[in-house]
Amino acid sequence: MATHVNITSGGIQKVLRNYNEKQAVAEYIWNGFDATATTVEINYTANELGYISLLEVADNGYGINFEQLKAKFDPFYESEKALQLPVNRNKSTMHGKNGVGRLTFFRFANDAEWQTTWLSQNNSLKSGRISIGVASLNNYQATEIDVPLSKNTGTRVLFSNLKISADNLEQEIIPFLKAEFCWFLELNKSRNYSILINGEPLDYQDQIQDYEEDLFWKYEDTNTSFKLKFVQWKESLHKELSKVYFINEKGAELYKEYTTLNKKADEYFHSVYIESEFFTDFDFRGTEFEIQTGLYSRSKASAEYKFLSKKVNELLRSKRKAFLKEYSSRLLERYEREGVLSIVVAEHIEAKRRNRLLDTLKALYEIQPKLFSNLSIDQKKTIVALLDGLLVSDQRPKIANLLAGIVDMEPEEQTELEELLAD
Repeated sequence: MATHVNITSGGIQKVLRNYNEKQAVAEYIWNGFDATATTVEINYTANELGYISLLEVADNGYGINFEQLKAKFDPFYESEKALQLPVNRNKSTMHGKNGVGRLTFFRFANDAEWQTTWLSQNNSLKSGRISIGVASLNNYQATEIDVPLSKNTGTRVLFSNLKISADNLEQEIIPFLKAEFCWFLELNKSRNYSILINGEPLDYQDQIQDYEEDLFWKYEDTNTSFKLKFVQWKESLHKELSKVYFINEKGAELYKEYTTLNKKADEYFHSVYIESEFFTDFDFRGTEFEIQTGLYSRSKASAEYKFLSKKVNELLRSKRKAFLKEYSSRLLERYEREGVLSIVVAEHIEAKRRNRLLDTLKALYEIQPKLFSNLSIDQKKTIVALLDGLLVSDQRPKIANLLAGIVDMEPEEQTELEELLAD
């Protein structure tokens, strides 16, 4: 069966032009997890010249039912804007964009074939093959097979006439996949989710900066317990950013939302996983007014949730403060390399004045990193010179009050800065 969709092959490539080969490979993994797979495999072989001769992505999901083939392989979108339609932001399932990601293979291969097995309505296994070539992305050939290809449901995508090398896959794509999926694999760790690369589990341990699990908090008034896991990542989690995940006692994710310290311009990338029976039948979505006037006792207005939120924020701020103290030293090292502190060296200032300036820069970064983000070298030099000038003047005690009017500071942070400036 040959099918033509209502958009040209060139149009498809134009719509998907912002995908690179790393993102394209990730789409096929997401497609597997979207199909309720617990394991996604990437298998490849390379020839003596280093080029990949075989690449496949296989999953143990529910397969592609040929009765729904048109919905899976006809692109719904004919514009880049439409591709930006948001996926479910409060659940980690259904990440893909209605199958459009299935056509991104043109970034790294010329041809793709799907071998899929699904469970039919009469509970018998059926299989089929679907093939698409890069020259005509708007056409696919689909053939149902008499004998099932597998004893279990799942989909295997084989890519041929590849455009990437083994070095490209191992040095660029696989590290990208670690940052893309580390939070998701950690979320589903108790459910044994995995990504296998030539039979070996994708190891994302080098992505972890800080890790603490089996934290237990109890709200004594109702004897409600919460089990927490905190992970700080070394690099950005791509579009996922920093979130808290609410999980029931069976290990299933029910809801997720951004943490209060997301997007603070300080490279403090983190995930918080909270497991509790309390989240069963919890109303995550209602406004506080709707919750208070409704029938839900388990809601964001409940005493248990307010207790939990306070504890989570305390944990995140404590972890962040320790991280920023360490990171502020690296900030000064970078300023040294960039020549930002050259004015201090050039004037041969005394050690006390130099140390006060460096300590103040570190303290300011720990209080509000955003002050130091997205600055040019000249802007950094200007801030250092102005701060140095204020520190040696009789206006030094007023710096803390001045900064308090510009950035948000906790009382203890302002006190710490005032004590530093009073020396």
